[in-house]
Amino acid sequence: MALEDHGGVMRRLIFLAATLVFLSGCAHAISKDTLKEVDKETSFSELRRAPQDYQGRVVLLGGVIVKTVNRKDGTLLEVYHTEINRRGKPIKLDVSLGRFLAHYEGFLDSEIYRKGREVTIAGIVQGEHVMRLGEIDYHYPYLVVKDIHLWEEEQPQVYEPYPWGPWYPWWYPWYPWHDPYWLYR
Repeated sequence: MALEDHGGVMRRLIFLAATLVFLSGCAHAISKDTLKEVDKETSFSELRRAPQDYQGRVVLLGGVIVKTVNRKDGTLLEVYHTEINRRGKPIKLDVSLGRFLAHYEGFLDSEIYRKGREVTIAGIVQGEHVMRLGEIDYHYPYLVVKDIHLWEEEQPQVYEPYPWGPWYPWWYPWYPWHDPYWLYR
């Protein structure tokens, strides 16, 4: 009886540990306090259409950095917006839903926050900023960064080459049905 109880306790502890590990991997990129302030009803398409209507609201946006400019009053990020998953990580990176500007009141190193890096930003909508984008005047939603998360760059997996070739082990003449019987005499 005592051994059965011990096994049950161990199973519960293992389950609890596995659950904690799983849940810690699902944490959101933005702090809980900031997430409480985010207006979850506002979509990016609505924000882009009329940013002045959402002035003062905190929104959560993600995407890929297009340009980083360090200025006297802080750092300006130009980001093309993508969808984000439930952790806040940008997904579907080949689909741009438009661009936005995010002003960070401080210094962000442009070698780290460089073109092509994925970022998630919780920011306070300030309205709209018009800048040249190629040959057009582009109307950017303009945010002041409240919380920012730069995602780690994913390194491609490097696999060792398969040492025996693609037909191993079947091309070896002594594979199970061609066993060299003289070796076992």
